[in-house]
Amino acid sequence: MSRVVPRRVILFIAGALAAAAASLSAITPPSVKFTDTKLKNGLRLIVAEDHVAPVISVAVVYNVGSRDERAGRTGFAHLFEHMMFKGSENVGPGEHFYTVFANGGTMNGTTSKERTLYFETMPANQLEAALFLEADRMRSLAIVKENLDNQRKAVQEERRERLDNQPYGRTNEAIDELAFDNPAYKHSVIGSMDDLTAASAQDVASFFQTYYAPNNAIMAVTGDATVAKVHELARKYFESIPAQPAPPPVDIIQPPQNGERRLALEDALARLPRLDVSYRIPSSLSADDYPVEVLTQILSGGHSSRFYETIVRQKQLAVSASAFAPDSRGPRLLRIVATPTPGKSIDDLEAAVYAEIERVKTGTIEPWEIEKARNTAQRQFVGRLGQSLSRAIDLAEYAVAYNDPGLINTWYDKLAKVTAADVQRVARQYLTPDNRSVIITRPKAGPGRGGL
Repeated sequence: MSRVVPRRVILFIAGALAAAAASLSAITPPSVKFTDTKLKNGLRLIVAEDHVAPVISVAVVYNVGSRDERAGRTGFAHLFEHMMFKGSENVGPGEHFYTVFANGGTMNGTTSKERTLYFETMPANQLEAALFLEADRMRSLAIVKENLDNQRKAVQEERRERLDNQPYGRTNEAIDELAFDNPAYKHSVIGSMDDLTAASAQDVASFFQTYYAPNNAIMAVTGDATVAKVHELARKYFESIPAQPAPPPVDIIQPPQNGERRLALEDALARLPRLDVSYRIPSSLSADDYPVEVLTQILSGGHSSRFYETIVRQKQLAVSASAFAPDSRGPRLLRIVATPTPGKSIDDLEAAVYAEIERVKTGTIEPWEIEKARNTAQRQFVGRLGQSLSRAIDLAEYAVAYNDPGLINTWYDKLAKVTAADVQRVARQYLTPDNRSVIITRPKAGPGRGGL
């Protein structure tokens, strides 16, 4: 039989663990040494040598995401996540995958609102192969109707799998639609199927020429390779790729929100209701990014967090409750997602969430809560530094988002300076009723199903 542990015991243990781990804050995370240069065509090249293991990682980040798309032409950035593997002048369809996998490597690509990322991790003796593959598709991607039609169908199937036929799929898409007025951030990364269906090969080729150019990309290479060798091969394969005119700047202006926004949805695939609350917060470029990070940890970071201890464990109003703030150079949200315990009221859950937010604003934030947030961030940060691929991705993404790959060595120091007063200030400033958008999703009863 399980026993309910008294709150005082949990807080004592959490405080003790935070105190025991406090020495971590005195430990300086390892510094990543790197070089940062540009080729003649504008490609930014970042190299971090690390000869601990005979592997290399290559991360190529193009400064293009769904935020760069215009009305009527959404989904292009995500489409290219697929198109970039369909062959180029010297690499046939599927050969990119085969070359990497046959040599014991791994690879993939991802798209967000902010950027498109492609990466490989391979044995160190395959550095040249990795750079050749990336350069060939940057130079001469095969944009033909057959490839476009094929990948259009792949994206349509992905949308069905990840959104249309998933519980809360419509909810996840509606969050940005409800909270944002800025067109660049309002639509989903996967885009509109109508827009993709209407796109011609010429439309797609024009998008590629504008955004997938060397002067709109950052390449980071980490691992068992010398700076000199990486530079030699980068010049050999990339430097002759012509630069293109700079893409148009993205309008990130977001009109102020003057009142709570609410949306009620019914979901035939959902088995439980879900509460989604979103607050507008400044971009990741703001100095408030650091106290926001600590705030989300205090609210939902682990079993000693405010949401878990009060809402999940004590009141048993929810089976889960989380708070997080995805990075963005433009408008972004601090999001709260909570699933009520079966039989409990979602209205009571929503009220409890707001009550915990008010406690952060007006009550006391204990020193151990701040210390725990710092230690959690440090543990995650150091864990990423231990992998060549994570280092490559972080260096490239810090360069594209902040124009500062050196943030990999200073991010934690800035977060470690956050105080309880900083956390309360951002909570009071941004977590207000007039600044939030709320979606309540309830299961939709269907044939053979009773309502929940």
